[in-house]
Amino acid sequence: MIDLMSPTPLYVQLADLLAGRIADGDLAPRQPLPSESTLQQEYGVSRGTVRAAMALLRERGLVVTIPQRGTYVAES
Repeated sequence: MIDLMSPTPLYVQLADLLAGRIADGDLAPRQPLPSESTLQQEYGVSRGTVRAAMALLRERGLVVTIPQRGTYVAES
């Protein structure tokens, strides 16, 4: 869960949570990630936080974003 009182930025916490779901197999390779609005509601964060988390996951090589299609879990 997101800890609002943690010194760790919210987008890093969200990226770590999603990375954990990918590692656990909850989100499988080539599977789309939930939409920005779904993640906003599920974790109680802003759209900017979700976008920053997605950018961090892309930098880590865990997801790929296809314009007009969405963001998907990268193949290992």
